[in-house]
Formats: sequence, C-alpha cells, structure tokens
Amino acid sequence: MTTPARLASQAGDLIRSFNHATITTGDDWQYPPDAYDAIGSLAYMVRMLPQAIEQTLRPVERTHGEGRVTVDGGGDPKEAVAELRAAVADAASLAQGLGAALDRMHSASSPLGLDTRGLPEFEEII
Repeated sequence: MTTPARLASQAGDLIRSFNHATITTGDDWQYPPDAYDAIGSLAYMVRMLPQAIEQTLRPVERTHGEGRVTVDGGGDPKEAVAELRAAVADAASLAQGLGAALDRMHSASSPLGLDTRGLPEFEEII
C-alpha cells in the first residue's frame, strides 16, 4: 500500500534525482528551452504544495478533535496542536510565495531561445 508519507518521500527522491541530473549540462540539459520546461514543471509542483502542506494537518486535527493527541514529556496537546497549525500556515504561505516566484521565472525564461547559426547539429541537410 502506498501511504501519503511514502508518496511524499518518493517526490523528494525525484527532486534529488533532478538535482543530480542538472548539476552539469549534457545532451538533454543544455539550452534555454530545457530550463523553461523544467521551470514550468517545478512551478506546477510547487503550486500544489500549499494544499499538500495544509492537508498534513488533517490526521492531527481529527485525532485532536477526539481528545486522543498526546505530547511527549507530558506537554499540553492543545498548545502543541496550535503550534503545528501556526507552522503549517507559515509553510503554506511560503510555498505560495515560492510558487509565485517560479511562475515569474517561467515567464522570464519564456522568450529565451538558442542562436543555432554555426552549430553543426542544427545545420539543414540540403
């Protein structure tokens, strides 16, 4: 069974793979359109983060509503859940800001292209 935690872990693994694949340029990662496509995909992913972040609170809220949340060391569940709510709100807000910045990056990279003059791999065969 694939759990939400496992899906989030897999997403992290994919970002790690992306980071490794983009350390240097190569055949599939060398021109402005390559960056444009990747930025668009990153923006898409990040725009979904606020909802994902907010939904991580659901199991805690449900359990807290049932009066069944405990805190290590005997802490106050009400205070602990309130702190978690505040942290979730901050994280979701920051993710929205990151999404807006990535959308701006995507727009800024949109007009960038490649001057193919003199590049043998782009010469026309006559």
